[in-house]
Amino acid sequence: MALIYKILPRAEWIQAQAKGLFEGSAIDIADGYIHFSTGAQALETARRYFTDKHDLTVLVVEADDLGPNLKWEPSRGGDLFPHLYECLDCRWVRDVRDAPLDLAGIPQLGDLA
Repeated sequence: MALIYKILPRAEWIQAQAKGLFEGSAIDIADGYIHFSTGAQALETARRYFTDKHDLTVLVVEADDLGPNLKWEPSRGGDLFPHLYECLDCRWVRDVRDAPLDLAGIPQLGDLA
């Protein structure tokens, strides 16, 4: 089982739940796919893109549930990142976790690996 993670503002998740579908954050929509990270990649993703953000949540998804529209593509440093080329059906989300902030303002996601 390969779990992947999506970090996003809690308000976006609440909106997605109302629709039953997460269409993506602004960067996802601009890039044409939903960005995910593996557990090993999540902390660096949080440091790079969410340090100044608050009230975040983390979606936990089983990669195999997403089928052929999930592509593993090279990104940061050549690492393969999971990218979903369709909207995320909320039923595919296995868990939703808070992304607490430490004193430096960086989400502590190291336990996701």
